[in-house]
Amino acid sequence: MGAALGRLFPPSFLPERDIPDLSGKIILVTGGNTGIGYETVKQLLLKNATVYLAARSPEKGAAAIKRLEDETGGKSALFLELDLSDLPNVRKAAEGFLAKEGRLDILINNAGVMNCPPDMLTAQNHDLQFGTNVIGHFFFTELLLPALTKSYEQTQIPARIINVSSMGHKFAPGNGLNFASLKAGPERDAWVNKTGKLMARAQLYGESKIGNIYSSNYWAKTHSDVLVSCSLHPGSINTELLRHSPGFIQVLANYFIYPPHMGAYTQLWGATVATPAQITGQYLVPWGKVGTPDKRTTDSKVEAEMIDYLREQIKGF
Repeated sequence: MGAALGRLFPPSFLPERDIPDLSGKIILVTGGNTGIGYETVKQLLLKNATVYLAARSPEKGAAAIKRLEDETGGKSALFLELDLSDLPNVRKAAEGFLAKEGRLDILINNAGVMNCPPDMLTAQNHDLQFGTNVIGHFFFTELLLPALTKSYEQTQIPARIINVSSMGHKFAPGNGLNFASLKAGPERDAWVNKTGKLMARAQLYGESKIGNIYSSNYWAKTHSDVLVSCSLHPGSINTELLRHSPGFIQVLANYFIYPPHMGAYTQLWGATVATPAQITGQYLVPWGKVGTPDKRTTDSKVEAEMIDYLREQIKGF
């Protein structure tokens, strides 16, 4: 049914037709071994980019790269081991990339987890959703800033940071972030008990996705001389991201949401076709246009508080 929806309401942007040749471009996609990330890597390879596929599992990464070779006529992605839920591993991955490449033209922060039970935590005891989706990506992006800056210096074209958020950011509680809910401890336990585990999953996901928008806006404002940064909602897409969702949600997903390749469209548009002026500091929506996020995403005070919180969490790593 999802594929039928795509045929009934076809997008105006089509990667195969609209993405220009990307020869010479160096692009990194987190979570590139599956779902939307895989489809993103595939389209970039087809347009001759050098693409780093970042993922936690070397085995799954190798399998994805082999499949990509089969589907693209022999074009091969480069694997980068990256576990966003473990900050020392994030640093190791960034340093590994910087040892291989002097510049990075496009960073697509695509990886993420969704609706995880509240007892699932990162290696540093952060909520798994916020720790992976926001803290890990923020740290990774910061470590890669020298390569993104070098891209502009060498090409005089702004580097791009594409941050995958979700319409789920609207599920964030209160003013957008409840910092007590983000790391293991008595305050978080009390919040989970009061909120209820099922509702806590949704609110924690919302916090992580609004956090992606705050981070994206921060990069757009603070590094506007060398790069552009945008966030986006990829659409309602049937991927492995739903694996922690209730069973009835997974069943409905097979009928009423779109297939993974369509989830890649908006981030591909932002990464390769849209002009910098069109997208920097913006929130993109399917299938490649500028939309309007929840009004709480414009709260500069909460954004600043979150950036201070992130810096505190990554200190020493």
